[in-house]
Amino acid sequence: MTGSLAPLRSAEIIAVGSELLGSTRIDTNSLFLADALASLGIALRAKAVVGDRRGDLATMFRLALERADLVILTGGLGPTDDDLTRDVVSEVLGLPLAEDPAIVADIEARFAKRGMRMPAINRRQAMVPHGATVLENPNGSAPGLLMNVGDRVVVLLPGPPREMKPMFERVATFVLSRRARRERFYRATILVAGRSESHVDEAIQPIYAPLATAVPPIETTILATPGQIEVHLTALSDDPEIARRALASARDRIAAAIGDDAFSLDGRSMEDIVGGLLLGAGSTIAVAESCSGGLLLSRLTDVPGSSAYVRGGVVAYSNDVKTAFADVPADLIAAHGAVSEPVATAMAEGIRARMGATIGVGVTGIAGPGGATPTKPVGTVAIAVAGPAGTTVRTVRFNGSRAQIKHYASQSALDMVRRTVARNAAVRRD
Repeated sequence: MTGSLAPLRSAEIIAVGSELLGSTRIDTNSLFLADALASLGIALRAKAVVGDRRGDLATMFRLALERADLVILTGGLGPTDDDLTRDVVSEVLGLPLAEDPAIVADIEARFAKRGMRMPAINRRQAMVPHGATVLENPNGSAPGLLMNVGDRVVVLLPGPPREMKPMFERVATFVLSRRARRERFYRATILVAGRSESHVDEAIQPIYAPLATAVPPIETTILATPGQIEVHLTALSDDPEIARRALASARDRIAAAIGDDAFSLDGRSMEDIVGGLLLGAGSTIAVAESCSGGLLLSRLTDVPGSSAYVRGGVVAYSNDVKTAFADVPADLIAAHGAVSEPVATAMAEGIRARMGATIGVGVTGIAGPGGATPTKPVGTVAIAVAGPAGTTVRTVRFNGSRAQIKHYASQSALDMVRRTVARNAAVRRD
């Protein structure tokens, strides 16, 4: 902490740029900043995206100043007329702007290295609010700015991540860390499959409710994400060991209440967990998939070292490919339809035998938007997992877009593999 200034406990982020309000650009800077702030013990209270409109940005900035100790703005520091961040912040704070000759010289040198003349509009990037500290930008032409507003701190950062990240890291190291409180945030995560958000909450609410007033207090967030439920535990403490022990205890108690549906206690993905189980069991896997279009095999092979247990697979989209490459009898398809448990079973058992794998998986379904029938609506998926102890098959119904249904199908198939391999391992131990 510097002098008698109060510690920085809360922060808000404002991402500036009309392009971020559309569907083609995502504000990824806030994700990086959220983690960086947590490591300093600064709680991120809100983040917002605002377009290149002077009035909207001024309103958002004023609100953030009223609510947070630290306000970070990213973007809008370029040379064009729609780069308004510097001007708006100066107006709201009542700080006059003046040109910094050193910044002008630096920008001119950058253009000269490329054999170009600096356009006059780039001089806008050299305008500095009175009393502000200039943050050097070795990766771009737009310098950042840091201003102290009473006990509050305002930081202006460029939008491009390759410029923003190293600049903020320097600010965090040399400025913000001196104003940080002693407490830090520590986190634990539990990933759950096979239950809804409300069912998870029902099972664990008696455990997490008292944690909010424990020492250290632990905040619990339950989040529904595609194909899984995430339980996030956050502790604020000035003692790392106490925080980690408290989180581990809470995590283990919650996982025990959820049982086998809790598949990851360390943040690893479903495919990573499944890969570890296959590797530990000395098992291999082969996949025959239809509606998931190769996504299941892609996720399995996203894990480094997966060549040790993935034998291969086939995207058996058409019926004749199911017969030719997964040994599904044509009369079976004719009798039950391609989307059926008998066909999924035949796909799993056929690919397992053909590829000499320990585990075979068959996935067949209707991803939509077409292809539905009165008895098999869009989202109907049959999944089978064949192994040494037999075959497990189930039919599920997923809602959502085509891409979502494909993801849900791959997640459900991986979860069935996880449970099968874990069950087989338990039987061998007994």
